[in-house]
Amino acid sequence: MSQFKLLVNLQFFAEEKTEKATPKKRQDTRKKGQVAKSTDVNTAIILLLVFLFLWLFGGMLGGTLLNLLKHTFQTYLLMDVTESNFAGIFTELVLEAAIVLLPIMLIALLAGVASSYMQVGVLFAPEGIKMKLSKLDPIKGAKRIFSVRALVELVKSLLKIGLAGLVVFVIIYYKLEDVMLLSQKSVADGFYIIAQLVVTLGISVAILLLILSIPDYLYQKYDHEKQIKMSKKDIKDEHKNMEGDPRIKSKRKQKQMEMAMQRMMQEVPKADVVITNPTHFAVALRYDEEKADAPFVVAKGLDFVAQKMKGIAADHEVITVENKPLARALYAQADIGDQVPEELFKAVAEVLAYVYRLKKQTGKISTLR
Repeated sequence: MSQFKLLVNLQFFAEEKTEKATPKKRQDTRKKGQVAKSTDVNTAIILLLVFLFLWLFGGMLGGTLLNLLKHTFQTYLLMDVTESNFAGIFTELVLEAAIVLLPIMLIALLAGVASSYMQVGVLFAPEGIKMKLSKLDPIKGAKRIFSVRALVELVKSLLKIGLAGLVVFVIIYYKLEDVMLLSQKSVADGFYIIAQLVVTLGISVAILLLILSIPDYLYQKYDHEKQIKMSKKDIKDEHKNMEGDPRIKSKRKQKQMEMAMQRMMQEVPKADVVITNPTHFAVALRYDEEKADAPFVVAKGLDFVAQKMKGIAADHEVITVENKPLARALYAQADIGDQVPEELFKAVAEVLAYVYRLKKQTGKISTLR
């Protein structure tokens, strides 16, 4: 019973996700769009840059709005309501609104792209937006709602709302006198005070959110690392998939060897001579002045392979020469495709000269000893 418990515990620990994710696992999760990213960073940077833009260029945009209001009350309200007039008014209002809104929207777009790039870099993951029916599962949805992550998000949201409300309260309380005197100000002055207050509130809240987004990003990174952790079994399986199953790998290697052997045997009929041991070694040589300056090895083999080479040589009338020292030396010192070593030139030249003389005299298959 204790041995069974030990096996169960070993199996449990093997499947427990305690190991850091491998580079391949990180790459696969990244392709799925699963990265460590805080939306609070995006929100904070977008708000900050937009309100900074309004702070720097708000006067110009405010002037454009005031001119639009003046033109509306002084011109548009005095015009007759006709189809052509309405089309002209609508076009002019759209263009004027675009002058005000497009720069703000462009700043927001660039800020969103920049903040995402700072967190995850360049990432295109269409798989992350694919429709998955599993996301509609009510049981999984309930688990997400009542999970630890959901509780953390709730605490974060309450904290952000509370702190942002506190910042707004402090700033309005500090500016309360100016707000109370708005009724005594002109429209232009009142508009300026409200715009200044809104920009101050926006920048202050954005800075607060940016500060709060730092621990949020660190938490998202920690949570992401926890989510992609692997068990020892996962790592072994991944390694096996990358390297290939040993049995499949062995079969593949065997197939490659068979194909290489077949190609080598196809070269034996093209050889000028096969030098043998005679039973243990066989080396097939070919001399082609156009391809090489010296004879080169087209095939070689031991025992069974050597006997097969001799059989192919006999079938194709390739002369076989028995020379034990030369066969051993060629087999040991030259691989297939290599030229004959220089120290063996003389011995090989004598064999080839004898083979050429024999072919010239008889033109028949011969085995020389």
